[in-house]
Amino acid sequence: MKAHKYTVWVLAILLWSCVIGVARQVAELLGPICGAASIYTVATLFLYFTVGIPKLKDLSWRYVIVAGGLFVAYEIFLSLALGMANDRQQALEMAVVNYLWPALTVLMAVMLSHKKTNFWVYPSALLSFIGVAWAITGDESLSLAQISSNVMSNPVTYSMAFAGAFLWAIYCNVVKRLANGTNAITLFFLMTALVLWFQYGLSSEPALNINLESSITVIIAGILMAGGYGLWNLGIMHGNMVLLATLSYFTPIFSTLISSVILGIALSHGFWQGVIMVVIGSLICWRATKNS
Repeated sequence: MKAHKYTVWVLAILLWSCVIGVARQVAELLGPICGAASIYTVATLFLYFTVGIPKLKDLSWRYVIVAGGLFVAYEIFLSLALGMANDRQQALEMAVVNYLWPALTVLMAVMLSHKKTNFWVYPSALLSFIGVAWAITGDESLSLAQISSNVMSNPVTYSMAFAGAFLWAIYCNVVKRLANGTNAITLFFLMTALVLWFQYGLSSEPALNINLESSITVIIAGILMAGGYGLWNLGIMHGNMVLLATLSYFTPIFSTLISSVILGIALSHGFWQGVIMVVIGSLICWRATKNS
């Protein structure tokens, strides 16, 4: 694992970067809830045959309940935020809001370490937050009024994306301690799929209508997601948490670029400027944590 840890992390980030655009396509084909449930079902099957599923007796109940609960909540919030966005442009905005989690993860990691922290960790993380806001407003002037206007156009999805960023940051900081060397990623995916299918059964979405296009898209999305999360889980359980979170700051670049191609969206200069600010903030943050 140590010999290939950087390859694992980079590959996980690249696979994860492909998921956003494909997941939005699935939501457009099958509906937000049904689409998400289908993706997680395929991902669960893929993980079952590649990673396997651990015996419940080998898992800590705290790990299953706490870490599993955080995982399920995050996945549902993110997938529904992407699927329920007003259009494809807003779906990418949901993804950018979600990318607040690397900054939050680093902040939580350094605060929980109880070690003296380099001052530059905080302004660099703030720069990443500003970058996210900058990307959301696009070429419009950055102001609270403009941000508020964008958020109020679909407050539920923005709230889910924002809450998801906090949930995933917490998950990344607690899962290694709770897992105690075990890996329940397949079980967590199964839990997510079951909750989404239950939610779909209670929803007013139309009946499942599978065709060749939707089937292929769901399979691709499921494999991409399972591969990304499987490798990611290895990284956070066996690697350097702060380094992994800092490397993940580059995810917005790959994800935005790939998703814009998949969804056929031309992004504004302001959007890309915000993404660059996120990356610059991440580099400063990494340097600050490295020196602290």
